[in-house]
Amino acid sequence: MKILLLSRYSRLGASSRIRSYQYLPYLSRNGIQVTVAPFFDTKYLIDLYASKPMGLANILRSYIRRLVFLLKSNRFDVLMVEYEVLPWLPAVVETILAGIGLPYIVDFDDAIFHRYDLHSNHVVRTLLGRKIDKVMRRAALVVAGNNYLGNRAKRAGAKRVEILPSVIDIERYRLKPYREKSVFTIGWIGSPTTARYLHIVEPAIANLCKDERTQLVLVGADPVHLKNMPAVMRTWSETSEVDDIQDFDVGIMPMPDNPWTRGKCGYKLIQYMACGRPVVASRVGVNPDIVEDGVNGFLAETTADWIHAFETLHNDFGLRMRMGKCGRRKVETQYCIQITGSRLLSHIHRVVRKKNV
Repeated sequence: MKILLLSRYSRLGASSRIRSYQYLPYLSRNGIQVTVAPFFDTKYLIDLYASKPMGLANILRSYIRRLVFLLKSNRFDVLMVEYEVLPWLPAVVETILAGIGLPYIVDFDDAIFHRYDLHSNHVVRTLLGRKIDKVMRRAALVVAGNNYLGNRAKRAGAKRVEILPSVIDIERYRLKPYREKSVFTIGWIGSPTTARYLHIVEPAIANLCKDERTQLVLVGADPVHLKNMPAVMRTWSETSEVDDIQDFDVGIMPMPDNPWTRGKCGYKLIQYMACGRPVVASRVGVNPDIVEDGVNGFLAETTADWIHAFETLHNDFGLRMRMGKCGRRKVETQYCIQITGSRLLSHIHRVVRKKNV
């Protein structure tokens, strides 16, 4: 079987790496040959995270590169699409693919539809506000990272919708002995684009960090400026992310409650839990499905909630150990590719079988 993977980004992009690239070895072992064709290259992401504008020439190259691959699409049994085929353009290609009988599977781990239907520009809302609904409706299969995204696909009239959470490869997250340290470390991992949510915990952490026995470690957040939050800044890399998380005593995921964050898939929580660490997260979107309050971590809505969670974990190493073990067990049984790989494979085979009937 041959698949053309129209990913959004190169491997540096978290959504593409998590939702598709990490499955490629598993698919290959099961007889599926995948050709990868990212829309944006690595340079785009490096410039994006450095807040550098992407030149018009580079943007045009991205569209041309995508169109060249589409001209070869009839060589494949099925297409796997991350979000949409051509960003910021109507769903013309998806319509053509459906019309010629070349099935595509579209994957969502973000509420990308809100980029259009909630856009501040009236013209964008008018022309593209229902675009993603059309993409979903014409797909042979919509794979959604959570129920918020899946429910949108169902309302759009998608033929088939499957929920497949964002997961980790448990083999990469080997547990190492967890010992109590003299400094209690509150950790966060992410990208500069999500670092803005850290302001939610700023009052709670500012209060705790007055004590030199508590520190905040931010991985991948640079540059970020939080007035009252002295932090240890670390550069993110795929090779070091697990070691960085294993230095945490607790992992956090603060988020505001809005339409965009309700579509998030809680990946950093799963990373923390895979490392055997308790978590504290905003009670938003999918987070309550992942975090069992008082079992593998705490859910927080107010500054008082965040302070209570941090102080409770700071003062009870045994509780941190127990919560960490509970979180690890949950990842091993629900949130790793060792569990979800066979599900994705089954979905792909079903789409191809239907095409060949």
